[in-house]
Amino acid sequence: MVPPGPTEVDGGTAELLGDADRDGSWVLVVAGTPQSHVDLDDPAHLEFEYVRRMGHVLDLAAPEGRPVDAVHLGGGALTLARYLAVTRPGSRQRVVEVDQRLTDLVRSHLPLPRGARVRVRAADARAGLAALPTGSADVVVSDVFAGARTPAHLTTVEYAAEARRVLRPGGVLTTNVADGPPLRFARGQVATLQAVFGSVCLLAEPGTLRGRRFGNLVAVASDAPLPVADLTRRCAGDPMPARVVAGEDLARFAGDARPVTDAGAVASPEPPPGVFNR
Repeated sequence: MVPPGPTEVDGGTAELLGDADRDGSWVLVVAGTPQSHVDLDDPAHLEFEYVRRMGHVLDLAAPEGRPVDAVHLGGGALTLARYLAVTRPGSRQRVVEVDQRLTDLVRSHLPLPRGARVRVRAADARAGLAALPTGSADVVVSDVFAGARTPAHLTTVEYAAEARRVLRPGGVLTTNVADGPPLRFARGQVATLQAVFGSVCLLAEPGTLRGRRFGNLVAVASDAPLPVADLTRRCAGDPMPARVVAGEDLARFAGDARPVTDAGAVASPEPPPGVFNR
């Protein structure tokens, strides 16, 4: 594939850059921030560490290979939609991506796997979520950024409650939480999910969890018990191992953080220069 060169989309300038270390792979960069990595030859390959952790959540959301109904809030290059299409053939997937020009770029130059059942709607993530039928999804993946920050209205109890409404009993929400020292935002997100769901855990690289560096934490929530032991084994075996924090350890992590509501929500912190930007 010949990349199209810098392309203006709603979120800024988008580029598709070839991965020099992996044939057939591409990195989507928007406004200087790497948003997605796609391996066209092997869509089951997840390059970004936090996306790999989200992949573990999807692997354990249902018996191996069983199709699921999935909702992706934030599309990017459709990395996890591609992953589910090949690891769970027959899955029905709905993607909500606000940037139609970005979706057009991705669909034109990064074709989906054969047989993938993926529909993309151009809408704000929360508005798109609110339009979905109650109890219509097995998994909801929330990975939405404006630039390098998660918009405030996608960090609240009200937003989490919409995700729970859309999920079937036992369904799973997984969300990307970007934060750094002193992890105030991440603690608030844990408290927010705990106010809505009966079971919550957090997946992250140990240095990020200890507040040593800015990074991506993956929060997981359900109204059913989560497979913490299986997640722990999978995360420990990754090239960059991660910890799984749950139960009393998660309560200590959250501390006295309060759930975030629409009235007081703020966007996720701005990453330090050079953390994500190219």
